[in-house]
Amino acid sequence: MNDIRVRFAPSPTGYFHIGSARTALYNWLYARGRGGKFILRIEDTDEARSTVPSVRSIIKGLKFMGIKWDEGPLIVKNEKGEDEITSVGPCGPYFQAQRRNFYTQAVDTLLSAKRAYRCFCSHEELAAERKSQLESKGRVGYSGKCRDLSHAQISQLMAEGREPVIRFRVEEGRTVSFHDGIRGDISVRSDEIGDFVIMRSGGLPIYNFACVVDDHMMKISDVIRGEDHISNTPKQIMLYEALGWEVPRFTHLTMILDIDGSRLSKRSGARSLLEYADEGFIREAIVNYLALLGWATKDSRNIFSPDELEREFSLSRCGQSAAVFDNDKLLWLNAQHIKNLSGADIRRRASAVIKEAGMDKYPEERLTAAIEMEKEKIKKLTEIPEKIGFLFDSDFEDDADVKSRAADTVRIVAKLAKALESAEPFSGEKIEEKVRAFAKAEDIKTKDIFHPLRWALSGRSKGPSLFHMCAFLGKDEALQRIGGYIGRYGGSGGE
Repeated sequence: MNDIRVRFAPSPTGYFHIGSARTALYNWLYARGRGGKFILRIEDTDEARSTVPSVRSIIKGLKFMGIKWDEGPLIVKNEKGEDEITSVGPCGPYFQAQRRNFYTQAVDTLLSAKRAYRCFCSHEELAAERKSQLESKGRVGYSGKCRDLSHAQISQLMAEGREPVIRFRVEEGRTVSFHDGIRGDISVRSDEIGDFVIMRSGGLPIYNFACVVDDHMMKISDVIRGEDHISNTPKQIMLYEALGWEVPRFTHLTMILDIDGSRLSKRSGARSLLEYADEGFIREAIVNYLALLGWATKDSRNIFSPDELEREFSLSRCGQSAAVFDNDKLLWLNAQHIKNLSGADIRRRASAVIKEAGMDKYPEERLTAAIEMEKEKIKKLTEIPEKIGFLFDSDFEDDADVKSRAADTVRIVAKLAKALESAEPFSGEKIEEKVRAFAKAEDIKTKDIFHPLRWALSGRSKGPSLFHMCAFLGKDEALQRIGGYIGRYGGSGGE
């Protein structure tokens, strides 16, 4: 296998969560870094639990992350303008539910070669067998009762209406070995595995069998997935060998745990990726953070753009210890990446948030300028209305800290207002010049006038650059706000 081909093969039975997103990202980065192909395949053989909304969630989540697949399902508009799921690529279909004929053909091959057999044991019989094994403290597993049924016995059982499953005939006394891309060499005795089911009685393939058939037919060179699949790998290797197919390379990624070492819960990272998007996390931050969950950088650097990750990422630097999901670090990374965006880009990405807050009525250039002033303090896009709202609406509630200290500053603020009336042009530089000159003339420290001016203009103790904020508001609005401040806390200003 010289051509690199990887796949992300989720089951559409729930939301697109952080663990799946990381698996998809690692596959995509591995392929992109080696000029390979990334295939999306939907493993929907569990018809009772698989849903179309889950498929849409997977596709939408991958698109949000900026992950483009070379082959697989797509959502397109039909002639009626409605969303429709289709597929693109030479190795389709890319939904397992549409590939049952391939599984049937592979099962027939194994049956003909006596590498598989029909098993008629009922659930009750298997349960009784297991109970007996546990009581005798012997090996627990299928006994092989149906391994050597004659054609006559099979015909008789079929005539009785017994519907068999198909079991793979595991070679006894052999060792199955493979090299894992993270853990190194792993070996398992076949006696520990026993004959396993590859197809249910209704003709539906078991996961281990279906993914082997699909990975072979889709020419997958590298299987990169979670470590919960390590125990499946020996079974799959035996299936590859029995069918005469080349075995791909395997890499199993570590688990992602909560910060306290427990399994991820809904309150931490075990949520839909799209929930994070709705909360104001941006693509660059999520991709950056997911890449760091198990991958060690060459140095202490933490911030990477998607393009840099494509160049830098390597499975050889992925560790064996479980990754820990830290919401605080994700939030910090989100703030760093937001800082690196232009005000216009942030505004575009936050358009839905801005509209929901009723702020889309303001000119785009004004919104952009306001965001540019405050972006150093924005941690999530959803914070934007609260961060910049006061710049557009003077009907705000003063902070408690401002209320407790404002009365003592009214007189000096009133005098400053008169000085600002002559500031021309009303630019940040000119305003700063006027305020500093005023402080010197009044023989007061600059902080003793900077703070009250900020309180009067914004009602808060912290915010954007004082003089840029004043210039953004414009002379009329700035003086009007100062007047309102004087009115609230001192009437005539003490004159």
